[in-house]
Amino acid sequence: MLLDIVKYGDPVLRQKGERVEEVTPEIRQLINDMLETMREAHGIGLAAQQVGTALQLALVDVTGVEDRPSRMSLDGEPVNPEDYMPLILLNPEWTAVGDAKEDNGEGCLSFPEVYGEINRPEEIDVTATDENGESVAFRCGGLLARAIQHEWDHLHGILFIDRMDAIVKAQLKSEIDAIQAETKKTMS
Repeated sequence: MLLDIVKYGDPVLRQKGERVEEVTPEIRQLINDMLETMREAHGIGLAAQQVGTALQLALVDVTGVEDRPSRMSLDGEPVNPEDYMPLILLNPEWTAVGDAKEDNGEGCLSFPEVYGEINRPEEIDVTATDENGESVAFRCGGLLARAIQHEWDHLHGILFIDRMDAIVKAQLKSEIDAIQAETKKTMS
């Protein structure tokens, strides 16, 4: 079932998600609905907060993105990230590998048509639980690492505009304010 994607201004986007302790039938249904919603919106990531549910659940799928490559390795061995998509991440955690950071453009389904440069670690180690309740651990880089960090932020009530350089954010202020005003209008 397609879900509504929550837009900036809805308080749920600022809520830290509760841990998912068990993969219940309701969680499986939410995962399926979120996958359908993300694909319909042509997104590469979606957090539960973005569909109005404050849980530690995020999806990422970088399949078919050619202009911004992704890297992934399991137990130190490189693998094709597309073989592991979509990634379903429950209670994910990540740590940066090395000091390399990169500025790159990011968008967000909760901020239609808003894109800004964000500085994030280029490579990260990720641990999470998958949709089967199994532990997963991998290293990733490029777009996949950026997408996971973006979704992790959502799970903690952090939005990509919070990570923008003040100048970039100021340049986008009118678009951001318009989204927030529209959201508040539909909520009242």
